[in-house]
Order: sequence, then C-alpha cells, then structure tokens
Amino acid sequence: MNLKAIAPDSAWKTWSPSGDDWNRRAAAHLYRRAGFAANSQQLTAALERSPAEIIDGWLGEGEKPEADFERVSTSLANSVLAGGDPQKLGSWWLFRMANSPNQLIEKTTLFWHGHFATSAAKVTDARMMFNQNQMLRRYAVGDFGRMVHEISRDPAMLLYLDSTTNRKAHPNENYARELMELFCLGEGNYTEEDIREIARCFTGWEIRRKKYRFNRYQHDTGDKSFLGATGKLGGEEAVDVVLAQRTAPMFIVKKLIRYFVFDEPAVADELAEPLANELRANDFVLAPTIRRILTSEIFFSTQSVGRKVRSPIELGVGVLRALEGSTNLNAIGNESGEIGQALFFPPNVKGWDGGRTWINSSTLLGRANFVQRLLKHEKTRFADEGLRELTEKHKVRKPTEFVEWLEDLLLARPLRDESRRGIAETVKMNNESTLRDAVYLMSTLPEFQLS
Repeated sequence: MNLKAIAPDSAWKTWSPSGDDWNRRAAAHLYRRAGFAANSQQLTAALERSPAEIIDGWLGEGEKPEADFERVSTSLANSVLAGGDPQKLGSWWLFRMANSPNQLIEKTTLFWHGHFATSAAKVTDARMMFNQNQMLRRYAVGDFGRMVHEISRDPAMLLYLDSTTNRKAHPNENYARELMELFCLGEGNYTEEDIREIARCFTGWEIRRKKYRFNRYQHDTGDKSFLGATGKLGGEEAVDVVLAQRTAPMFIVKKLIRYFVFDEPAVADELAEPLANELRANDFVLAPTIRRILTSEIFFSTQSVGRKVRSPIELGVGVLRALEGSTNLNAIGNESGEIGQALFFPPNVKGWDGGRTWINSSTLLGRANFVQRLLKHEKTRFADEGLRELTEKHKVRKPTEFVEWLEDLLLARPLRDESRRGIAETVKMNNESTLRDAVYLMSTLPEFQLS
C-alpha cells in the first residue's frame, strides 16, 4: 500500500458514497471496525442511515444505553466482584461487547485497555481492575487529558507500575517512563533526565484502603526541570506538561489510525497531521477525531478494507454479533486467552502488539479451533435457537445463498470462487450440523482472519 500517494486532506474528508457504494458490505465494514460486527437486520437498517448518523448515535448524539442491558451488566459485575476473582471479569466484559447497543464504546474501551495496559496477573484485586475498566469506558471517546490524569492516580495502575514505592528518598521511575513512552509521547521524545525529574513529581502518590492517597511527607517538594518546564511541580502539573508537548496529539492519533484503519505500514506524520491538529484544537476531546476517522474517505477505501487482522476477541465476539449468537462467555474468555488475548491480562505494559503478531502457525490453527469449539458448545445458540432457524428467519434457502449470506456478515473480503463452491457443497439447509460446519470451514480460510 502506497500511502505516500494519498493526500492527507482528501484522506480525512467525509466519505460521500455514490450509486450503491453504501451497501451491506460497506455497512458491515463500519460495524466490524467501529464495533465487532452487525447482524443481518442491523445491516439492512444501516442502509437507511448514513455512516455519520450511525457513528453519531454511538458517540452519544442519538442512541442512549438501554436500561435493561445496563441492569443485567451491573448484576453480572456484582456477582463477579462478590467472588473476588479478577479472571472472571473477562466474562462480564465479553457480555458487554456481545450485547451492548453501543459497540463503539466497548471497542474503544478495548483500545484503551491495551494502551494503558494493566494486568490482573499482578493487580489481583478484582474491584481495582473493574474500576479502572469503568474509568476507561467513561472517557473512551471523551477527554483524553482527563483520562491521563485519572489513570495516573488509578489504584490498579499505581500497583502495576510500582508507584506505591515512589518515595522522595528513592524515586521509582516506572510510571514516569511509561507516561511518556507508552501513554503520551512515544520513544525519542524525552530524555532520561526527564524521566528522573518527572518521577520526583509523583513521589508520595500511594494507596490507602484501596484508594489513591497523597502522602505529603513522602513528596519531593524541590524544584524539578523537564520538557521545558521548571518549578516545584507535582504529579498533576507533570501530566499537564507532558500533554502540552507538540508530539502528544500526533502519538495518539497514529495509534487510533492503526487501531481503526490499517495495521501496516507505519502511519506517516503527514497523514496523521490533520487529525493531530484537530485533536489539539479540541483540547484532546476524542469524539470529533474518532468520528472523522470512521467516516473518512480512507476508512472506506481499499487502503482500509481487509487491511487489519482480527484480534481473538474480535474473532469470537464478531461471530456472536453477526449470527445473533449467545454462548458460555467463560469459554470464550478462556479460548481467546489461549490464542493470545486474555481480557484484563495483557502480556506486558506495552499491551498487545496486534496486527500480524496475532497470526502464526500455531495461532492460525488455534483460531479455527476456537471458532469450532464456539460452534459446538452445548450452550451456543443463534437467535435463541440454531442456525437452521436463523436462516429460515432471514429466508436463506439454498446452500449458495447461505455461503453468500455468511460472506456479507463475516468477511471483509469476498471468498474465492473455489472456496465458495467447496463450502456450499457441504451444506444441507435442513441439517444444523452442516450449517455450523460451514461456518467452521470458513473460519479456516485466510479471508476470515481479516477485518
């Protein structure tokens, strides 16, 4: 892909489809990237609206959270928290991903979970991990600056990066380093001296009774000098100085482009600059920039469609969303962890690398087995029944129609003719087992791995 041939200003113009360009495949692409997937009714309904109207609804200008969904989510969360096992939190979040009326919020919360990576392998308190996740959701498309301030004093993050041992006599540099390298600026935009000085700003930030507490007796009150600022600066001022750096909005929008638009190649400064300028102009409020990305010319172009590898979570939740499915969410969580993405357990402070790293010889087989076990699980249902009833509901009557219907729902790129014929030949429309086998066969193909 030659991104140098793309003019940045035109790349981020609002897409204006001509003719039948706004079709079921384009709508499925929007749902797959801004969320996890759309079912057949959602795709049909989407064509009555513009992409911008759909995104505006998710950004809070239209659709509101459903009270029944939130009640069930709260009940499930309370049950998990009563048990105190952070490993069970993944099931609660998977419920939200698979059922929330606002897919964009859950998809963006997943992005921030990887960005501000915190693992329950070290932070074993389920309530702390839950509270951090709720905070990330609250700011998912909101004020990035406030989110950085909140994460800086978040108890789970304080524990994960050893900030609770940050004392004026022996400053701990872990959070100061990651604040700049991974959270706000990127490598090469700060010095080791900046790290040492910012670490002093955060001395005395600790936890008491599982909540943030400022211990003024352990805070270094002397002058600090970093990133062009000097004074008796504390942690809040340090965050503001970091956010004021010219490179901060560029760093964030590059990560958002990679998450929503394409995995490769690396995003050039020239392409990201219009979005970085917009993010800065909006005082780091994320919604306008995310809206611009998801309604842009480049987002709906060949430079984006099919240019991302699905993560394990996107794979499992996508099948459930597209086929109106439900299943044992503990099993989904365990399976996704086996192939590289366990919710609340990112591999390290950098989060998941994503892209091609999701795919290797072992995970490719594991991904297909993941889908197969989902399909075969005794608790898996589609529209509360089976695939046979689901196809009858949508008037899908022939094997060839069934395969084409699955393509619309599940694939970013069309199947090759021989693959389409081969899968159709295995299907008997009155046989539930062959319908599920067809979905599994599709999951073994390279096209199924792409978003």
